[in-house]
Amino acid sequence: MSGNDETRGTPEHPLREELPEEVRATAPQKASEPGAERAEQERSTPAGPTGRQRLVMGLWPPRVSRAQLIVALLLFGLGFGLAVQVASNSDSDGALRGARQEDLVRILDELDDRTQRLEEEKQGLEDQRTELENSSDQAEEARKQTVEKEKQLGILAGTVAAQGPGITLAIADGKGTVEADMLLDAVQELRAAGAEAIQVNGVRIVAGTYLTDVSGGVAVDGNKISSPYRFKVIGKPQDLEPALNIPGGVVQTLEKEQATVTVERSDKIVVDALRPAEQPDYARSSSQ
Repeated sequence: MSGNDETRGTPEHPLREELPEEVRATAPQKASEPGAERAEQERSTPAGPTGRQRLVMGLWPPRVSRAQLIVALLLFGLGFGLAVQVASNSDSDGALRGARQEDLVRILDELDDRTQRLEEEKQGLEDQRTELENSSDQAEEARKQTVEKEKQLGILAGTVAAQGPGITLAIADGKGTVEADMLLDAVQELRAAGAEAIQVNGVRIVAGTYLTDVSGGVAVDGNKISSPYRFKVIGKPQDLEPALNIPGGVVQTLEKEQATVTVERSDKIVVDALRPAEQPDYARSSSQ
């Protein structure tokens, strides 16, 4: 045997077989067989994400819509308010539980005083409301009375028409013997009997009315009227007619002058002759 063969066979150098150069060159080509290629690709291809990784990827980063954000803010505000309320109530309850008896009595007294003040304010407001209502009613009543008073004064002044029960006095002067003073006596007698409105031949009789004799008749406040003289009088018929027919009164005096006089009662007499409202020259109201 040669020196090399002895060296491979000794115990100090275990048997080691050297591959020929051709074998070493072809070894990698065997690794490229189909099964080996798949294994190599599996080893070189990175593994996919695990289930835990997919869960984390689904939760982060969070995808929040606008509606979800608003709801979250509202819930946060509600929770914060409830927490503050609970803490406040707890503090108040704790303070009351730890208060002394004198302090509790003082707190109760303050609450009673506050309640009393509120009751007084409530009563004051109710009194004001009642006063305003009464004032409104009084003002309305005063307005109504003013309107009614204006109508009454208008009737007396002859500025408004009037109607009501009364009488009709007709004087026919065929001889022309009836004079102004006789008609004035008739007016005065009617007023004394309670006449409220009078007109004669379309002329309204008022407080300042005057009568004068003119040719062919009588003038009333400068307005000439002639026979027959027809008076329309509003008042109580039961008082007006007897006042004219008393012995020696208006009717007998006119009949002595050969005038024909008739008096008729009526449930409705219309006095519609009007006088313009006149401003006094000197008299003025004394009310402030």
